[in-house]
Amino acid sequence: MRKKDDTLQATLLELARRTADEEGIAAINIRYLARKAGVATGTVYNYFSSKDEILLAITEEYWKQTLAEMENVITARTFCGQLREIFAFLRKQIDESAGKLMSSLGSAETTGLKRMTVMQSALESALSRKMAQDPDVRRDIWNDSFTRDQFAHFILMNMIMLLKSGAEDMDFLIVIIERTIFHEPAAFHLPK
Repeated sequence: MRKKDDTLQATLLELARRTADEEGIAAINIRYLARKAGVATGTVYNYFSSKDEILLAITEEYWKQTLAEMENVITARTFCGQLREIFAFLRKQIDESAGKLMSSLGSAETTGLKRMTVMQSALESALSRKMAQDPDVRRDIWNDSFTRDQFAHFILMNMIMLLKSGAEDMDFLIVIIERTIFHEPAAFHLPK
């Protein structure tokens, strides 16, 4: 078997991304990508065994890029303000592109969910870090049975559930978080 060319793989993924954006996900297939890249169909199969594998790779790259971009949109000082911004950003991404990509995975959805575990871990770590940086978060509540990392996991799992259900906001979850981890939770009121 020939050595794989990382440049060609990146080109194929970029062509697939552009095709998805311009022509829709249904337009992506191995033969089409081969023709667009100017290579034999068999060459594409050296990199991707199926359309599902291409979609998985696009989805994974999309989420890596999204998580990197997310850091630039988080401007709130407080942890709960940051959570609202993260939720709104992810909601927008899912509504615009990510939701279509994820729902197109079909038989590869289980594999896709496993690959997304890495992204979730990165987001969980970011949440834990952001929580630690907020001076108003109580430091006396963390112990071996209730850690900041466990709470970040709890927040993320609930945020994902809300995003999957199509919720427009996470206000109720924010109230739970405020009542749990803040000294003087003055923000029990919801934004108007």
